[in-house]
Amino acid sequence: MLKYFFCLLGVMLLFSCTSKKEILYLQDVDQYSNKEITYVSSKIQPNDVLRINVGALIPESAIPYNKSTNGNGSVGSLDIMQLDGYLVSENATIKFPVLGLISVENMTTQQLSEYLKQELEEGDHLINPSVDVRLINAKVTILGQVNQPGTFSFTEQNITLLQALGYAGDLTINGKREDIKIIRYENGIQQIAHIDLTSADWLNGPYSFIKPNDTIIVDPNNPKVKSAGFIGNVGTVISVVSILLSTVVLISK
Repeated sequence: MLKYFFCLLGVMLLFSCTSKKEILYLQDVDQYSNKEITYVSSKIQPNDVLRINVGALIPESAIPYNKSTNGNGSVGSLDIMQLDGYLVSENATIKFPVLGLISVENMTTQQLSEYLKQELEEGDHLINPSVDVRLINAKVTILGQVNQPGTFSFTEQNITLLQALGYAGDLTINGKREDIKIIRYENGIQQIAHIDLTSADWLNGPYSFIKPNDTIIVDPNNPKVKSAGFIGNVGTVISVVSILLSTVVLISK
């Protein structure tokens, strides 16, 4: 009878084990030390909300080229800024004061800024204007085996994959680190990448930095899948073992 008990115990422990290689991040990271970082600006996409501020040597002359803001013109909350922003249409256009309909297709925010500055100067609208363009509704969705799944907004120009996972409270111990899925939409095309967080070879690739509207999916690892519906955690294992041991003792008497 004890032989069967220990066999069953061994099977349960096998289901609940996770090796160190499946848990540790960036196990070969030392090979990528002192690598030059390349920042890549994201292209403006439909449904992006842009904040565009136009300035000039004479501030009053730039008023017709700016959207009126709520309140007394002071900086408001992000929600107010989005309401006052320029929503990019499905055709990748915005309606800009005085200049009218403008295509932003295949442009970054920096390129749009330079384009508007050129249009305002060459059209004799303003002398030496300044144009600041920012994306104000950037977000990333993180699902699966993380501590706080959800959709997270960010205002930085560039955030890394690890920073994004930090927003979600990091992976749980049951997250599959060898195959993180990233779904990305660019120029009407869906891209799906598979990232192995236990290696560092992705740090110099196109998915080292998150782009607005990316979706990150963390699947459960093999021990979690195997134990689904059978053993949920260490406490459950201990309880089951205690019950089995008590049963064996009673039967043996």
